[in-house]
Amino acid sequence: MQDIKLQGESIITVELLEIIREQYRLNWYGTHGVIHWNRVFDNGVKLAEQRGVNLKVVQLFSVFHDSCRMNENQDVNHGKRGAELAKQLRKYCPLNDAEFSLLTIACELHTIALNYENITIQACFDADRLDLGRVGIYPDQERLCTPMAKDKQVIEWAFEQSIYQDQLPENPFGLQKYKDQ
Repeated sequence: MQDIKLQGESIITVELLEIIREQYRLNWYGTHGVIHWNRVFDNGVKLAEQRGVNLKVVQLFSVFHDSCRMNENQDVNHGKRGAELAKQLRKYCPLNDAEFSLLTIACELHTIALNYENITIQACFDADRLDLGRVGIYPDQERLCTPMAKDKQVIEWAFEQSIYQDQLPENPFGLQKYKDQ
């Protein structure tokens, strides 16, 4: 499978990442931290090749969905808190109201809903679920939502990324310049 190529520009900014980092309670490089978010971003960019998937929403989902976890294990309300953080940082999210609603729904439901009727929200769920290799779980095709995510080559590509990519790449989140501290 080919490398991910971002169509257009990333809407993730260094400023947004730094603001999220300031409030993040866990290890920045831990199981649910920035390296995971970057892989979710890459998975989401790939899944946004599907008709009807909103690339901007999946990009922002990658950095908000686990941004308010209290621990690395069970944390039932972390998605809801991530959605609340997105609302607090709304000015950093260049989305219209309908797109922003998709972002908050995806964050709130990503661990409690198996599926959702909107393909953008499905792509957000799948982008996260395709990164389960980081915790030793091979993604289950039956727990994925979109046709592309269910493709065995896509699952294998994402799984390989999740087990071998253990540090931030040179240009995470499609940013040309991001110096991680």
